[in-house]
Amino acid sequence: MSRKPVTADDVDQAVGLAVQTLATAPEEAWDRQAGPMERSCRETAEHLSDNLFSFAVRLAPTRPHVDRGVPLQWGRPESEGPRRLIASDPSFGPAGLLEILDAMGGLVSGMVRTRPESLRAWHRSGVADLEGFAAMAVVETLVHTYDLAQGLRLDWDPPSELCERALARLFPDAPTDEASPWHTLLWATGRVDLQGHPRYTEWQWSSAPESEL
Repeated sequence: MSRKPVTADDVDQAVGLAVQTLATAPEEAWDRQAGPMERSCRETAEHLSDNLFSFAVRLAPTRPHVDRGVPLQWGRPESEGPRRLIASDPSFGPAGLLEILDAMGGLVSGMVRTRPESLRAWHRSGVADLEGFAAMAVVETLVHTYDLAQGLRLDWDPPSELCERALARLFPDAPTDEASPWHTLLWATGRVDLQGHPRYTEWQWSSAPESEL
């Protein structure tokens, strides 16, 4: 069965909707725990930006590695809180967090638009193509915005078509006829129950192209 590919436009849409939604939260709410994450909403937003940055930087070299990531050093020891590459200037408050998130999304979509189709780069879930990295960016954005929305007490219901494309690319064995694509994506990432299927305590997507497995 044919499926629609995940594109750079999908990354822009996911990040844009996330920023628009998260911008409505009051500043004092950002110290709350982000849903199931064992970190605050501020730390979770930085974690999401970290993930997007790591995707973009793996695609950026002239000859990306297919056996390891780029040798970046984490900017904060784990003993001082969650390790991170991207840290916001606290004086800018939540607006700064969201500006960074918007920028990191732009880096990913820019790489996906401009790098050659033949490019492959390492990810622990499988050496991925451009679509794979776009799909990973979409899923990370959608599900971590779900985590953030829980902590910030916001509604978050991303478009079904966007969820469906990302789900089909990274979780090709997920059921398609028992729930909405968004609910199924949350189940596939271990966040909710799905009737008739065990709930995941550990989960992993498949980032390698299906034709190259």
